[in-house]
Amino acid sequence: MVRDETPPSQGRVRGASLGLPAEGPGSVATFGVRAAAFLVDAAIAAVVAAAVVQGIPGNWSLLSFGLITVVSLVLVGRTPGQALLKLQLAHPRPQARVALWRAVVRTGLLMLLVPALVVDGDSRGLHDRITATAVIRST
Repeated sequence: MVRDETPPSQGRVRGASLGLPAEGPGSVATFGVRAAAFLVDAAIAAVVAAAVVQGIPGNWSLLSFGLITVVSLVLVGRTPGQALLKLQLAHPRPQARVALWRAVVRTGLLMLLVPALVVDGDSRGLHDRITATAVIRST
């Protein structure tokens, strides 16, 4: 990836330092769209947890969220919420599947929520920076 040293005050384009286009397919998804995908995934996880562990006390949604996210990232490179909103996870080896370690570390940090709120000039959360990933538009 090529680094763009343009200061944010100079109108730096989101994703430019990653070599990604400013708009359209392959561009970095906005925070709002990523947040919407997260909420869809959280709702799906809550429904799955409620259906599977009926009557067992505790908050099983977090476990369900983690499993759904890791499995879907490794198998298809996107979560159900990302698929619905036409997003995908980009990583250093685009033609390969997302490595299990990337999916686990990224999901663990995402479940803490705070790392996802700490964004850089490319609009990537800390969880994406640590795992060298970015959520991009797929179409």
